[in-house]
Formats: sequence, structure tokens, C-alpha cells
Amino acid sequence: MIHQSPHPPIALTGESITERVFRGLDGDPARVVLIDGPSGREMTAGALQAGIRRLAGGLRAGGIGKGDVVAILAPNLPEYAVVFHGIAYAGATITTINPTYTPPEVAHQLADSGARLLVTIPAFVETAKAAGAADIVVIGEAEGTRPLAALMGEPLSGQVPVDAAADVVVLPYSSGTTGLPKGVRLTHRNLVANVDQLLAVVGCTPGEWSVGFLPFFHIYGQTVLMNMHLAAGAGVVTMPRFDLELFLTLVARHKTPTLWCAPPVAVALAKHPMVDQFDLSCVERFFSGAAPLGGEVAEAVARRIGCVSVQGYGMTEMSPVSHGTPRGRARMGSVGLTMPSTECRIVVDGQDVGVGVPGELWVRGPQVMAGYHNRPEATAATLTEDGWLKTGDLAEVDADGWVFIRDRLKELIKVKGFQVAPAEVEAALLTSAMVKDAAVKGVPDEEAGEVPVAFVVPADGAEEGAIRAHLAAQLAPYKLPRTITFIDAIPKSASGKILRRMLPTIDHV
Repeated sequence: MIHQSPHPPIALTGESITERVFRGLDGDPARVVLIDGPSGREMTAGALQAGIRRLAGGLRAGGIGKGDVVAILAPNLPEYAVVFHGIAYAGATITTINPTYTPPEVAHQLADSGARLLVTIPAFVETAKAAGAADIVVIGEAEGTRPLAALMGEPLSGQVPVDAAADVVVLPYSSGTTGLPKGVRLTHRNLVANVDQLLAVVGCTPGEWSVGFLPFFHIYGQTVLMNMHLAAGAGVVTMPRFDLELFLTLVARHKTPTLWCAPPVAVALAKHPMVDQFDLSCVERFFSGAAPLGGEVAEAVARRIGCVSVQGYGMTEMSPVSHGTPRGRARMGSVGLTMPSTECRIVVDGQDVGVGVPGELWVRGPQVMAGYHNRPEATAATLTEDGWLKTGDLAEVDADGWVFIRDRLKELIKVKGFQVAPAEVEAALLTSAMVKDAAVKGVPDEEAGEVPVAFVVPADGAEEGAIRAHLAAQLAPYKLPRTITFIDAIPKSASGKILRRMLPTIDHV
């Protein structure tokens, strides 16, 4: 039983993602479209377009184009959009790297993606060098690197020709339904389709402002905030990291109608006393994504701010949104309706089930990835030959087409909306001489949603502090286990698979 979208289909234009964004920038070059939140520094539509064209020209002159990969390691700031779209306009592929990554994590992504060039900021140059980046360009200036300004060239008058349906424009890294992070091949058509799907359903009006603390390296911030808002003729106030006071200040100052957030921010908005000090009457809706949001917290935010609290659903492999709550509508606990030009199925043991019956959510549509980078087996396990993406999430559909996420079939841990693969943390643990065996699972946490906890079979003389120091040198902070428990043996199946359900219960962290 295939559940069709209730919305009219979108047109697949064949545009590149940058050409789609340029449509939202055309007409008023003096209009401010990006503001650096901490400093108030502004970038106009004309300056953004000029910067993109000049960077694309410089990249082409330097021999970078179709088939080449350029990495970005940077927080949210106006220049992120210049770099992202300059690379795309030159016909090349962007791989976006989490700024909290350690040198080994950055090195893995650079090597796996085949990136020729890394664009970063001065604060991350040492990390980039320690990761072995051979060619480093800095937004600003730093010793031993090239400034971004020096990479600018003669402006390109048009997009370097691309096949929108086949050419990969961005390569973010995701753990998918399980396993180590792998590159997700997203095409121009994937990104453009999802922008147009979001505009048709979730909505964003020209001139509307939003505060963008959701990181642009993550597909949620990248598509929903940076690309959708610019394509809509709207604007984004960028924040390099989340700070509640600055966030509330910017929301009140720019009268933002929508708060694009993840569940940890919902807890702060629901409970922190600082919220009462700000006039948030401009806020019409609180939109949560990236991880499940509990109904009680959602209702608390709505009551306190006086807005509608809604959710959407997606994953990196879907560019990212497959389901969203239409503007002006809501259904408590639901992630919304299926996006335009998108179909979904609810599958149990390979068979479709009908309304009101939970099963694995499968999705097919123009926003679904082309596959994993150099991972044919992982691609085959996630994508069917006829285009269905197996999400690994347990869902059900009601009689009106609203979708509810009930649980996760996959092992991923969602920490503040970011994916943590147990296998990645376990692999890092096992590189320590103090660890004989290890297992990791997620446990609920009010602030983060979930946190990883580790169970270790210790070697003689093992010390928790030394194991933690070993992990801290290899993993980003959000991947580090909240607790490490020493146990005698890791429960495993006859085939050697970890039986996480049989690991000791952690009552609190």
C-alpha cells in the first residue's frame, strides 16, 4: 500500500542548487540577505552573488571543477554561503565537515571524500593541519595558508554545466541506519527539489528573517535555513554556535516568525527563566526536527511563547525532509504530511501494512539520495532497485495521511540532533590497550535527547580517566560516552553481533 502525498507535485526544473538560490536573490541587489549575528555585519544579495561568481571563477582558473571535491570546515557565518555556492557554481562537489571534529575525524572525511582543498577559519587551521590537509584556504587570514580573497577570480557569468539529476553537489557524512559515517551523494536535483517541496508546504515568505544557529554543515541547517531562505527571497541571521541569550535577542530584534530548532533548544525555551525577559510575540511557530520531540515539551514551548509547536521528519539521505507540517496546520505528535512528489510505505517483514499499523517507513521521491560514496553494499542495503529508501524508523500513518514516528529500528544515537553511531565509538574504544571489548548504546537525556553510554571489558590496570583521554583525542565531544561502565563480558549473538538490549540498564547519567 503506497501512501501518496496529498500535495500537488512540484516541477523538476533541471536547475543547479545555486541557480535556484539566485532566483531568490535577483531583483534587488541592495537587499540584505545575511547578517552575522554576533557582530551585525551584513551581506547584500548583490554582494553574495558577486562573491559566488568570483569564487567559482577562481576555482575554475585553479583547475577545480566537475569531479573535484572541496571541503568546508567552518561555523555558520555569511561567507559559508559564498563558499558553498561558489564551489557548486564551479561544477564541483562540497563535503561539509563538523567543526567540532577532532583531527582524526577530519582526516577520515578528507581522505574518504577525496577532497583536494579545505576551506576553514583561522581558529580551525591547527585542526586542519593536524588532519593532514594539503591545501588550506582561510576565510580571513592565517599563517601558512591562503586567504579566501586570494582565491577569487574573474566572475563566472553562468553555472558550469551540470546534470542536475546525476551530478553530486554535496557530500555530507551520515551513519545512515547503522555503521560508520559515510558520504551521502546528494545531487543538484535532490537539493532543489527539497527546497521547492519545503516552500510549497512549510512555507517561507520573501523578506522573512530567521535566526540560523542550526549548523550549515548539517543538512537540516543547510537546506532549511541557508538554501530555502535564500531561494525564497528571505534572510538568515547566522550564529556560529547556540547561545540562548543571543538567540532570543536576535529573534526579538529581527521579528522572526519561525524558530527552526532541535529538541535540546525546546527544553531551554520551555524551562529557562531568561525566556521571560524577551518579547517573542513575533513567533508564530516553533518547528523542531533532527530528532524526536516529546509531546509535553512541545506543548510547554507553545504555551510559554504563544505559538504553534510543530515537527518535521527527514534524514541526510533525503536532503533531508520527507514529511512536514504545513504552515497554519498542526497535529499533535505528528511529523506532518508527506512532501509533494513523494510517496511512502509502511513495511513489516517485507509486506506493506495499512493505516494505523506501525512498521518501517520507506520513502521515494526526488529528494532521495543517489547512494553512499564508494559504499555499494551500504547503498544496496538502504535503497531498493526501484528507488525506495529504507529509513530504519518505525512509523504509522493515520486515515488523513499524517505520519507519526513511533520508534527507531536503527541503532543510531541522536545527541542534540547529531548522529552518533555506536560502532564508531566502539571502534575508538577498541584502539585503547586498556580495553579488551566494548559496547555502546544510547540512553534518554532530558537536555540532549539521548546520550551514549559505554560498557567496557577492561584490561589489567585499566583506568576510566585514561580511557576517556584516549577517546577525547579521536572523537568530537558529543560522541563521547557520558558514562563508562566496566563489565565482565559483552553480550553477543552466536554470529558475534552485540546484543545491546542485554547490556546493563543505566538508570541515570
